[in-house]
Amino acid sequence: MAGPLTGLRVLEFAGSAPTAFVGTVLADLGADVVRVDRTPATAPEPGGDRAPENPLSRGRRSVALDLKSPEGVEHALSLAEHADLLVEGFRPGVADRLGIGPEAALARNPRLVYGRISGWGQQGEWAGRAAHDLAVLALTGALDTDPATGAPVPPPTAYLSSFAGGANAHVHALLAALHARERSGRGQVVDTALADGAALISTLVHQWREVPGNHTVTDAPHYSLYRTADDRYLAVAAIEPRLYAHLLDQLGLTGTEDLPDRADPAAWPALRTLIAARFAARDREHWVKLFDAVDAGVAPVLTAAEAAEHHQLAARGAFVAIGDTLQPAPASRFGTTPTATPARAPLPGEHTDEVLAEWRDFPKIP
Repeated sequence: MAGPLTGLRVLEFAGSAPTAFVGTVLADLGADVVRVDRTPATAPEPGGDRAPENPLSRGRRSVALDLKSPEGVEHALSLAEHADLLVEGFRPGVADRLGIGPEAALARNPRLVYGRISGWGQQGEWAGRAAHDLAVLALTGALDTDPATGAPVPPPTAYLSSFAGGANAHVHALLAALHARERSGRGQVVDTALADGAALISTLVHQWREVPGNHTVTDAPHYSLYRTADDRYLAVAAIEPRLYAHLLDQLGLTGTEDLPDRADPAAWPALRTLIAARFAARDREHWVKLFDAVDAGVAPVLTAAEAAEHHQLAARGAFVAIGDTLQPAPASRFGTTPTATPARAPLPGEHTDEVLAEWRDFPKIP
């Protein structure tokens, strides 16, 4: 293993996708992440979220434990004794009923940072409810209405609250708790709800509510998607006047008589129609070559396969081959503690004997 978190031991209880994403990020950064899977281990050739090529399972080892048995619970707690971080995504109350909750784990290892991530958090009437992205985003104000239409603005993907909000917020909180432990000598419980993170990443939405002329709405013709002649798409995000001027230049609209004023929302439909007609006249490749030479806030809408081949992402090494599968690479670049290419996802229970023996030989977290 390599990376800035080399030497950090993480115990991850398999469960939700946000929990898995937390484990992947920590493993990408060099932590020794051990995932606790259910027993019996699944078939030798698993699919779905346990497939070897799954990026949400990469870079860690797996032990299989029966958490409904005293022996399985004891194994889990003995591993917690030697962990820096513990991450679980059970619904509120489940970990405690199993006997692996914060009270039991911290009694065995007072320096443990016990991370729990759930949809709505540990408190409130909705604590035990299912929490899917659209509902979480709706409740936290992240889908606040488009001022031009009065309708909610739907998210382009289903990752905002689960990954961008909840899981990333949880990673930051866990690392902050480790920093606090270095000063106090004690661990603590870190409780993150997807709703917390979704509310946080909607900060700009709450700011924009008070700002007239919000540009980043889908009805704005200078911040939208346009179809090309070959039924591909381009994203236009020409917010700044400089970018907008370059956009007009490349589209041949500079100096156009009676060009609709983009500062007037009432003129947006006419301006959109004009811009759409220009983009629809040529194929995507034509526009990609044209706009690649000028900063106009224009980018092609790429497929996942195309994204890996784009020169900008290739220059950053944004994708990496793990086995025969191309996956997003660890996100940040470290000058003196570089990360390594992540290992493939483990088979459930693949490392049970190895990890139980190895971790118990480690001294307890000092």
